Amino acid sequence: MFRIRHIYDDTRPLDKSAISQVLDIIRSHFASLSEEKINDVIEQLRNPLKYKFRTTLFVAENKSGNVLGVAIMMYAPDLNFCYLDYIASRKDIIASGIGGSLYERVKEEASNLKVSGLFFESLPDDPDLCKNPALLEQNKARLKFYERYGAYPLINTKYEMPVNPKDDCPPYLVCDFLGNQYSIPKKVARKIIKAILNRKYPDYCPEEYVKAVVNSVKDDPVILRKPLYIKKQKINKPGKYTRKEKIILIQNDNHSIHHIQDKGYVESPVRIKSIQKELLGTDIFREIQPLKFSEKNILQVHDHGYISYFKRVCNTLPPGKSVYPYIFPIRNIARPPEDDTVRAGYYCIDTFTPLNKNAYLAARMAVDCTLTGAEMILQGYSPVYSLVRPPGHHAERRAFGGFCYFNSNAIAANYLSKFGKVAILDIDYHHGNGQQDIFYKRKDVLTISIHGNPSFAYPYFSGFKEEKGEEEGIGFNVNYPLKEQLTGEEYRETLKIALKRIARFKPEYLIVALGLDVAKGDPTGTWSLSVKDFYENGRMIGSLHLPTLVVQEGGYKNRILGTNAKSFFTGLYSTHSN
Repeated sequence: MFRIRHIYDDTRPLDKSAISQVLDIIRSHFASLSEEKINDVIEQLRNPLKYKFRTTLFVAENKSGNVLGVAIMMYAPDLNFCYLDYIASRKDIIASGIGGSLYERVKEEASNLKVSGLFFESLPDDPDLCKNPALLEQNKARLKFYERYGAYPLINTKYEMPVNPKDDCPPYLVCDFLGNQYSIPKKVARKIIKAILNRKYPDYCPEEYVKAVVNSVKDDPVILRKPLYIKKQKINKPGKYTRKEKIILIQNDNHSIHHIQDKGYVESPVRIKSIQKELLGTDIFREIQPLKFSEKNILQVHDHGYISYFKRVCNTLPPGKSVYPYIFPIRNIARPPEDDTVRAGYYCIDTFTPLNKNAYLAARMAVDCTLTGAEMILQGYSPVYSLVRPPGHHAERRAFGGFCYFNSNAIAANYLSKFGKVAILDIDYHHGNGQQDIFYKRKDVLTISIHGNPSFAYPYFSGFKEEKGEEEGIGFNVNYPLKEQLTGEEYRETLKIALKRIARFKPEYLIVALGLDVAKGDPTGTWSLSVKDFYENGRMIGSLHLPTLVVQEGGYKNRILGTNAKSFFTGLYSTHSN
């Protein structure tokens, strides 16, 4: 299994490692390139103004961070076209589908930019232009590959005229019009060809050569070669790519094993069923199965001692037996009790969140679902919805509470933070104390929470406005504690401010901790947001146009959960899909 990920720059250790592997792949395929030219890839990412292209680097990599293939696409906004500079997989990988997946991802990105076309060079399959028989066969295979995607060489021009008469194998200019049209006007083609030759080969193509090639474009519109290898061609149309068609939905089907039937316990399996019933009745969701992830992702966020205790107690409790915390270490936190039943309070912030046989398993599955969502975000899908329970945003580094055991959204944020800055927007009625605690000293994850003032709302001891972070994290924790009675219109005034703060942070990824308990009549809240308010909230968040992972948190008025969730995602999708 591999993912295709967009690399923005070379500032993070994982990206530096990936770029180093990318350069090795380029070296192995293009032995004639100088080391200076190969290292231009890094400079292209750093300095788009110098090259007059905005460079996009895609890598196909496995979970271990091994790069299996690369595609480098350059975007010229002034002329509205894209140029595919390199596409290659590791030489020791055969018949893996990596090349096709990378090309489809590049096509999709170009289509989303609404460019006139995707252009690139490919060596010729004409024996008059290529004298090397072995190379000629490779060229044929490559052009056959591109034909499968609707890309063909430009004909009736001098583009393949060698710069030096003795040169062998001068390249074709291959054009992919992305299914939205089958040609471009002569005037547009001339500008694009001139830009490619001048920007890509400023020290190689003399002015007279560029002029001759540009002036050789006579057809209006330009003409592409007819298919030689693939007779029946199905071309994707713009706006129809998988990543834009549906909201990816992941849920932990076995969440119902965690079912506390004690009186007053509102976090029940019916919550998920209520939401699922409404959402799967629409045509904007596509459900996928969750992947399995290593426990190391949890260990990077939560205290090792807490995880060990949580797992051990749940494994030893008999079915139907729950342990509720009842003694808390105010005086001597350094001495945890020996008895596991008593020790519950050592790791908990309240008296109403129990431990039982299946709590660990359910929380673990919720983490897997949420990390699957993060993985889909890395692959370019957005928005993505992890419909999970138990919730997680009250779980701190070394404490559970508020029905929460593992902080799924924080674990996903930590996972994504290796690839870029992350913003967490918590829109549950209750303060997101878990992610505040976990990221309080970090500046790469912005944590924002809009919630009922802790003077009257759980968790009571955190969520105040003056809690802004510590050390490097100062200014990267933002709380908006609001009054007890609140309308949807008043709520959006604060949401607008929060979204502006996220925009200033400029994250690569957004995680929304979705609480449906802000709705009118929720048994755990006091606000009065309506179905229409959920739509507007979703629309406003979607207007950020960020890769967005939504993680389900609270919401306990079961009769309206599905309706409100559907309204929120309809609003989110309305802006995200544009």
